[in-house]
Amino acid sequence: MERTALLTAPRQAAPHVARRSGLLVTWRAFKKDKAAVAAGATLIVIFAMTLAAPWISPYDPIDGNTSLRLAPIGTPAHLLGVDGQGRDIFSRLLWGGRVTLPSAMVPVIIATLIGVTLGMIAGFHGGLVGNLIMRGCDVLFAFPTVILAIAIAGIIGRGLFNVMIALSVVLVPPMTRVTFTATRETEAMEYIQAARSLGAREWEIMLRHILPNTLPPVIVYASTVVGLLVVFSAGLSFLGLGVSPPIPDWGVMVSDGRTVLGVAPHVATVPGLMISVTSLCFNLVGDGLRFALDPRIRNIE
Repeated sequence: MERTALLTAPRQAAPHVARRSGLLVTWRAFKKDKAAVAAGATLIVIFAMTLAAPWISPYDPIDGNTSLRLAPIGTPAHLLGVDGQGRDIFSRLLWGGRVTLPSAMVPVIIATLIGVTLGMIAGFHGGLVGNLIMRGCDVLFAFPTVILAIAIAGIIGRGLFNVMIALSVVLVPPMTRVTFTATRETEAMEYIQAARSLGAREWEIMLRHILPNTLPPVIVYASTVVGLLVVFSAGLSFLGLGVSPPIPDWGVMVSDGRTVLGVAPHVATVPGLMISVTSLCFNLVGDGLRFALDPRIRNIE
């Protein structure tokens, strides 16, 4: 029995060692992309500040001082100025991030779970079920993404929850397509055929071999598309399909500022820059992950 324990101990530890080694290689490759590291650090600061909004926000994001309407950037006690209702723009940015960021990230999580499941089923099993899944995605692909999101949001009504539903629906087809392609490529590998010949069950092959190989491209795509959804969710709020005023939201802030753009451009410019910077950071992090997770393009020294 002691001999059996000695023989099995290294085998049990090996997967953990390999996993740690893989994460270390990925991290070293990611660190090489300085722009991605800087973008990731910027996102951490943005998330930390929005989460800490109840404690660091200097003013109430809804109540305003009408005597300071349209005060410019640099006004004493109002770092980023005041909007047309006398509300502190910095405070509204902090609280608005608590609406805009979840409305972009939650749909990605939901669509990833659905898309990975459908893509793996369609790619691994094929047949009638696979064709039905992919043809259904093709139908949704026929509509422009922005138009489809606006149409869904317009049908189900305004509100944060409805915005998340609309963005989740439009994101499922591309996520399914990415997973389907990765699944088909992995299924053609020789070790999959070897696992089948050894009697491995289909669910074991999907979970142990197919899923780990489909996650890297899915993670890269998801991290990139979050930046796009930041713009999408803000755009839906800008069009009046998102949260209802006076709840702070970056898109609502831009919409409020367009009416005074000629008099006080900072009211719309500041939240617009916040949307652009956040979206750019997500895209840069996505590029860094693509480099770090793809062994064909990374080059670890």
